[in-house]
Amino acid sequence: MRVLLADPPAFTPPYDHELAAALARAGAEVELVTSRFRFGAAPEPDGYRRRELFYPVSSRVFGRSALRLPLKVAEHPFGLVSLRRLQADVLHMQWLPAPELDAFLFRPHLPSVLTAHDLLPRRTAHRTDLWRRLFGRFDRIVVHSESGRETLAAIGVEPERLRVIPHPVFPSAPERRDDGRTVLAFGMIRPYKGLGDAIEAVRRAGDARLLVAGDPLEPVEPYRAAANGLEVEWRLGYLPQPEIDRAFADATIAVFPYRPELDQSGALLRALGAGVPAVAYDVGGIAEPVRRFGAGRVVSAGNVAGLAEAVHELLADPQALERAREGARQARKELTWDAAARQHLALYEEIA
Repeated sequence: MRVLLADPPAFTPPYDHELAAALARAGAEVELVTSRFRFGAAPEPDGYRRRELFYPVSSRVFGRSALRLPLKVAEHPFGLVSLRRLQADVLHMQWLPAPELDAFLFRPHLPSVLTAHDLLPRRTAHRTDLWRRLFGRFDRIVVHSESGRETLAAIGVEPERLRVIPHPVFPSAPERRDDGRTVLAFGMIRPYKGLGDAIEAVRRAGDARLLVAGDPLEPVEPYRAAANGLEVEWRLGYLPQPEIDRAFADATIAVFPYRPELDQSGALLRALGAGVPAVAYDVGGIAEPVRRFGAGRVVSAGNVAGLAEAVHELLADPQALERAREGARQARKELTWDAAARQHLALYEEIA
C-alpha cells in the first residue's frame, strides 16, 4: 500500500510523523508532503519519506508576520500542482489550509481521505456550505471522536463516509518530580484555550500553583494581570521536547478549559501520554478519553467553579489522584499509534 500523506501548512508535525512512522512499521510505503515547520525542527523521518513542496518562500521568510499570508496564498496553487504530480494508492490530507482557494482549485487525484482535526476550522466555521463541498470531494472523513462524527453528520456529511479513529497519545516517561500541587496549562496560548479560566480555577482551588508552558499567539499581559497574587510560573515560547518533558515531569495535573472550537487536543494527548491526569471542559471530543479511561475529571463547558472543584479534589485526595494517574497510563497503553495505523490501513483498503 502506497500512502501519500499531506499536511501542506505543517500544522501538526508530531502527529504527521507518528502516523507516518506507524504506517511504515505496518508495511506501508509512506511519503509525507508538507512545508518547512516555522517554529523548530521537524521530527526526522523514520521509515518514510518527507518532502517540503508547499510554501517554499513564505514558510522561511516572514515568521508570524502578516506579510506572510498574501505570499502563502500566491504559493498555494503551485503546491497543489506539485502534489497532483505524485502517485500513490491513497491520498490522505491532514489539513486544508486555504479552504476558499481549495474550493476552486483542489480536486483529489487519487482515492482520498481527509482527517478533520478541527472539524470546521475556526476562521471559516460559519461557512458550512463551503465545508460540505470540500468534504464531499473525499471518499472518507476521519474524526477523532463520536462527538466529531455527530457534528459533521449534522451539517450533512453522509454517515457512511465518516470514520472515528481516536487520536493516539504521544507516549513519554518523564521522571515524576511534581510537588503535588502544580497545575499545568500546556500548549500554544490562544483565546479558545481558556487560560483565563485556568487562572481563576487554580486561584479558587486553594493550595495550588499554576505552570503555564507554551507559545503565546495572543498577548499574555492580560493573563499576567489576572494572575496577580497567584503563584504562577511562565515558561513561554515554542518548547523543544526536553522542555516539554520537564513541564510534564513538574505537573501534578493538567487543565484544558477549552472553548468548543475543535474536536480533540494534541496537548491533552501529550499529558495523558506522560501519565499526567487531565481536568477538562466537556467540549468537542476532548472529554472522551478522559471519561473512557478515568484519567481525570470532566466538567461542563465554562463552569469555572466546577473546574476549581475538580482541581481541588485531585490535589487534595492522593487516592483519587493515583486512580486518575492509572487512567492516564491505561490510555497510553491502548491509544497507540500502531493501533491507529491498523485502523487507517483498513480504511484505505476500503477505497483503494
